[in-house]
Amino acid sequence: MPDKPVALTIAGSDSGGGAGIQADLKSMEANGVFGTSALAAVTAQNTEEVRQAHDLPPDLVGAQIDAVAEDMDVKAAKTGMLSAPEIIETVADRVEAHALFPFVVDPVMISKSGFKLLQDAAIETLVNGLLPLATIVTPNVHEAEHLTGVEIEAIEDLETAGIALLDHGPDAVLVKGGHLSGGEEAVDVLVDGNTSRRFTAPRIDTEHTHGTGCTYASAIAANLAKGHDLETAIGRAKRYVTGAIRHALPLGHGRGPTNHFFHLDSEAALSEADGAGISA
Repeated sequence: MPDKPVALTIAGSDSGGGAGIQADLKSMEANGVFGTSALAAVTAQNTEEVRQAHDLPPDLVGAQIDAVAEDMDVKAAKTGMLSAPEIIETVADRVEAHALFPFVVDPVMISKSGFKLLQDAAIETLVNGLLPLATIVTPNVHEAEHLTGVEIEAIEDLETAGIALLDHGPDAVLVKGGHLSGGEEAVDVLVDGNTSRRFTAPRIDTEHTHGTGCTYASAIAANLAKGHDLETAIGRAKRYVTGAIRHALPLGHGRGPTNHFFHLDSEAALSEADGAGISA
């Protein structure tokens, strides 16, 4: 059998299992690659809230990246929660040193419960140190607004914000429109300096969306690791995350997690066989 592609996630943990490193690894494996990880922070959280967070020492974060990259042929990498400037600087240094490309940056800033996951002092480091290395950046509406100052109220504003983020050096930006109110479709807009493309899927009526951003970005990274071009990787990831949301798990007392392995349920898999009406 051919070797399984390897992908690396560099992010924080989620003790509730629905987001962060745990969601990244599930999403990567579900999308056909072998997931590896470098833990940047430990959080105490569940479906209702993030209670505490503790950053790991930057040298330990770097050592984890080195250990994986020096032993395995990493085909793609992605980041999630990187809270402190020193950690972001370390990650940027190791990504360049090991040429961990394609490189997906998910600029995680704040949890759904309002817990700040990115220090104010680290925003400039993220923008100037990490975004220029990115193959693609995947902000949601709130993150894109915060990073660009663009007020996003309509689909057209997603493109405006994406173009503004391109000024910081990434190859491409995917601004996710799932947080836009109203509409029967969830629309994401990809910009790369030359073209703009929309990826649409039916909007799923559920509150159980914990970890969708992590899951989506990791699925993109996994498909890039498998050799797909960027638009194909996003389209495949969009179909996957829509299925994971459609079959989300109502666990806990808050927003339940997406179902990363819905396709292992024969009935769930059959319901996704037609592509779930997703277009790009």
